Amino acid sequence: MKRGYHHGNLRQALVEATLSLIAGRGPQGFTLSEAAKAAEVTPAAVYRHFAGRDDLLAEVARQGFEIFAALLEYAWDEGRPGALAAFEATGRAYLAFARKYPGHYQAMFESGLQPGRHPDLANVAGKARAIMERAAEALIAALPPARRPPASMVSAHVWATSHGVVELFLRGNGASLPWPPEDLLETAIGIYLRGLGILPPDR
Repeated sequence: MKRGYHHGNLRQALVEATLSLIAGRGPQGFTLSEAAKAAEVTPAAVYRHFAGRDDLLAEVARQGFEIFAALLEYAWDEGRPGALAAFEATGRAYLAFARKYPGHYQAMFESGLQPGRHPDLANVAGKARAIMERAAEALIAALPPARRPPASMVSAHVWATSHGVVELFLRGNGASLPWPPEDLLETAIGIYLRGLGILPPDR
């Protein structure tokens, strides 16, 4: 009996096999047949659960976004103990997620998937973005309306900064830098928030 059926959950067995393949080859470095072989099932069995390789990757990414959204929600904690501290905590949660779940992270952001083609993935990715936007909205609420950028733009800027720091260290290129990724991200966010007028300038 094949391992997936023996475990009673072939779909999740394929997800776990795919995560192992991503760890060794990246999200584009394997075929659906290789994922089936890693899960010890036939390629035909895979098609009972997934329409193709992208569909399998989309499920890995969807599960990743579920974990990611839960971590962001925990870090945000409805703005406790304050909007700034909670906002910074979401940035650290981004780094923590990428460090602990690199396979999911690569499926989410480096697989070339188009979420619009995978409604379940798009929905949960939207949930994660909404948490960051809520955090950004609380952070900029004290700014005068005329100087207040859209919360979605602020969260996108911090998302992009976090992603850049992750990419630097995930690939090992940041190993020679004298600063840990958390310090790089905190400094970058601090400069950005001073530019918005949320933080006072350095003296």
